[in-house]
Amino acid sequence: MSHAILSDALSGLLGLEHSPIAITFLEAVPDDGTPLFNEPMSEPTEDGRSGRAAAPCVFWMHAHERSFDTLAEDHGNCSVGRFTHGFADPADILDKSDVAALLDVGWVTMEAFAGVAALSRRPQGVRYGPLAEAAGEPDVVLLRVTPRQMMEINDAVEVDWSGKPQCQILPLAADQGMIAASMGCALSRARTGMGDDELTVAVPGHRVDELVQALQPVKTADDAVVSYATADLARF
Repeated sequence: MSHAILSDALSGLLGLEHSPIAITFLEAVPDDGTPLFNEPMSEPTEDGRSGRAAAPCVFWMHAHERSFDTLAEDHGNCSVGRFTHGFADPADILDKSDVAALLDVGWVTMEAFAGVAALSRRPQGVRYGPLAEAAGEPDVVLLRVTPRQMMEINDAVEVDWSGKPQCQILPLAADQGMIAASMGCALSRARTGMGDDELTVAVPGHRVDELVQALQPVKTADDAVVSYATADLARF
């Protein structure tokens, strides 16, 4: 199936409010007409953090509407995001003030941080955009879903549930081939404005067709059960 058909199928089967996003980690940023994300770079903090968005997860919000490329330095404001996206090693970020703030309040411990997934390769940038516009197979397709929609995905395929930070579901999908879900994290929710009723799911690009095929019987069965339960309610 084409990416446009897969996007429509996911949106239709799940009833998605937000279009599926394609995310591709770039070895080099190609000159193929895809525009660079052009919001201004933030003023650097005292420890040198700067970026074109508060965190990599903020790019997800823009990607529902349009396709664009980003450079490694565009992701530099959020040290955690730099790490999970493969732009930095732990030694590069442990002295940053945002990491210190997370550790100071107990949001994360050093032991927990050691288990956070990070992309195994060092990309030069990331391409974001609607799945329907993707020219090639993306590394990851990201879905923003409600608990009901997550229920159906969980019924259809095996899902790996990830803790915070939310963005580590991207390397879990891209590197390990998992369909990885996150309850979200306070850091990302504050920066993206994601609703309290939303979860995120990262699907490896090569497994999107598998998910669509697996969702179809789940949707049919759920519709039948809802019809039965609704009719049964008439007795009460």
